[in-house]
Amino acid sequence: MERIRNAFRHLEDNLHRQDKQRSVISYEAFTRHLVENPVQVLRNVFQVFHDMMHAYVGEGKDEYPDDPESIRFMHYDCTRLLVEGADHPYFADRLFSNRLIHQVDALRRGAQQNKIYIFDGPPGCGKSTFLNNLLMKFEQYANTEEGMRYETLWRLDRRIIGGLPNGDAHPLVDRILHLMNAAPESDIPFEFKTPPQSLDDPGGRIHPETPPMVEQPSFVENDIEVPCPSHDHPILIIPKEFRRAFFDALFENDDFKNRLYTEKEYDWVFRETPCTICQSLYEALLEKLKSPLKVFEMVFARAYRFSRRLGEGISVFNPGDKPMRQTILTNPILQSRINAILRDSNRVKYLYSQYARTNNGIYALMDIKSHNVERLIELHNIISEEVHKVEDIEENVHSLFMALMNPEDKKNISDLQSFSDRIEYVNIPYVLDLKTEVAIYRNIFGQHIDNDFLPRVLHNFARVIISTRLKTRSEALLEWIENPGRYSQYCDENLMLLKMEIYTGYIPAWLSDEDRKRFTAKRRRRVIGESESEGNQGLSGRDSIKIFNEFHSFAAREGRLINMGALSHFFTRIRPDLLRAIPAGFLESLQRLYNYTVLQEVKEALYDYNEEAISRNIQNYIFAVNFEIGAVEKCRFTGDRLEITEEYLVSQENFLLGDNMPAEKRNRFRSDVQKEYAARTLSVEMLQEGKSITETRLYDDLHTRAVYNLKEKALDPLLKSEAFRMAIKDFGTESFNNYNPRIIEDVRNVIDNLGRKFQYSQLGAKEVCMYVIDNDIARKFNKSV
Repeated sequence: MERIRNAFRHLEDNLHRQDKQRSVISYEAFTRHLVENPVQVLRNVFQVFHDMMHAYVGEGKDEYPDDPESIRFMHYDCTRLLVEGADHPYFADRLFSNRLIHQVDALRRGAQQNKIYIFDGPPGCGKSTFLNNLLMKFEQYANTEEGMRYETLWRLDRRIIGGLPNGDAHPLVDRILHLMNAAPESDIPFEFKTPPQSLDDPGGRIHPETPPMVEQPSFVENDIEVPCPSHDHPILIIPKEFRRAFFDALFENDDFKNRLYTEKEYDWVFRETPCTICQSLYEALLEKLKSPLKVFEMVFARAYRFSRRLGEGISVFNPGDKPMRQTILTNPILQSRINAILRDSNRVKYLYSQYARTNNGIYALMDIKSHNVERLIELHNIISEEVHKVEDIEENVHSLFMALMNPEDKKNISDLQSFSDRIEYVNIPYVLDLKTEVAIYRNIFGQHIDNDFLPRVLHNFARVIISTRLKTRSEALLEWIENPGRYSQYCDENLMLLKMEIYTGYIPAWLSDEDRKRFTAKRRRRVIGESESEGNQGLSGRDSIKIFNEFHSFAAREGRLINMGALSHFFTRIRPDLLRAIPAGFLESLQRLYNYTVLQEVKEALYDYNEEAISRNIQNYIFAVNFEIGAVEKCRFTGDRLEITEEYLVSQENFLLGDNMPAEKRNRFRSDVQKEYAARTLSVEMLQEGKSITETRLYDDLHTRAVYNLKEKALDPLLKSEAFRMAIKDFGTESFNNYNPRIIEDVRNVIDNLGRKFQYSQLGAKEVCMYVIDNDIARKFNKSV
């Protein structure tokens, strides 16, 4: 029983908080909220949509924050927005998430008016899933305290207005109002006898079989609630010409007041007018009461409650949804009450359309075909003029209009040339980011699929799928990379593998320093810009899921991990029909990139040098190059006594550059180090900026060179020691313990390092080492590395 009581108390607390959010407040209380939190209270639908996006997505992450050529191509985590809590998650890749966030930021800046946003993409790209999840999160956010907005509610007080005194009330009206407002709904009779001399039956003979009712005292309610069907923001009740003066008196000269008057996002506050119903109510009451303050005593604010299912704040139409038969909506009973209290049947017309219900909300069309073509055409004038005609009155429409469209459906609006400048297309193609493609597989088939693959093989499957969605030739990449052939060991001739890395937000380490420097902001924008015309062909999302399921079923085996051999065999032997969609030579290039990548991982795992000794050697060399041959000096950085001979300098340069370096290149390198030290390291970084020698750019460059060269030498056991190779093959067996203790220790270190640094399991680490050995990967790359 105690648990039951606790459950109901918890439910009561939640309902109480919900009721508190829904409570109606006076205009004075609303104004206090406005002063206390103007940024949150003074928002339209575009600003709330922007805030919702950033509340769920957060700030983007730039993997290269110090890159002077950065174009802010960020990683935005859309998990909370489009994945969590969704029956059908949508995974937004890096390209689309950047496109979406940039569009939303434009909404906040006020560039949102008079447009419809059409998400354009091929069938199977997930458009419907995306929009459904987006609208679900918007509805959730808008109904929280953080996302809540106020709407206008009128409470017409008969005692203040003085309209329809009891002596003037018609008995029939009194009786209807009493029955509808005083009696429980179940007690309202469907048939009753009207008083004699009624308008409908002067003799009082309607339904003679009904027993006479007891006479009720004349009853008229004191307050009549009139909700604004257009969900107007309460601030719009203040006449436009007086709003600036109102804000001058309301706010101090602070940062928000400056933003309010200068930024485009608040332009609506001074530009928009209330709906016709609110405007006519205000004018009628002002004429009767002769006091704006008394009018505002009848203006209240309440939370704008969103409900897609009820069509309040969010309306979504599918192509098969037939148009409404009744396009003009009203409330006859409320209209009669307004007429009665104002004693004027023509002053306020409580008429509105379906568009009023989503004013300051979202109006969405799922696919522009069938009946949705008609709806889009009807939106033409609404989007252009922001008004909609309802009989003889004009209705304000300030909604966020969205639609989905397949490429082939553009012909349905091709005749609307005047509408073209009102359409903002947002491209939503097939996934082009390999990390996102893998995330989709994990979501469909479970996170455990990673355990079935050697690292990088699962991502390589995604690369194959994505290759079918990219254009074969990239003008932007060919303009940037002048000699693609130099990267034949790591990339395909069309540079598609390079483009995939860039689309994922990663600049490959195998690029030369020269090409990295040539990757300017302008070139980056050109490369990213090509994504706008890609992803509309190739294997769809549905296709890729089916193919992956087939591949996994074919390749997964107990006690073995799926490797590149299985991947190649699947596409060349099991599903050779897919080769028509995969660019020629791509699989071979992918194999070479994989070989290069795992070789670097094995190098890193084999690398085991004393970092302190490396740092000491670099500092001594930087100091030594500033003196003549034959000098004996004490290093100011390490305190070591140095005999500066040609042999000493050559030994350090071999350590930094590798053996067999030509004397001319070595001397040029030595001279460059000395010039860099004198011109920048000592004079600027150390003396002016106060950096230590190990914090300077010169030290970082030499340290990178030293580590790279040492890692190359770390391959010697694989290249020269047969015992080392055999020990790796025997790892995990009884025979492994028969090897030399030093070899046993080295092999264990390699296996442990592959797991710690690159997330290999013990089985995976052994298999990748065996792969490198059996395929002689080290020797194949040794000449080019």
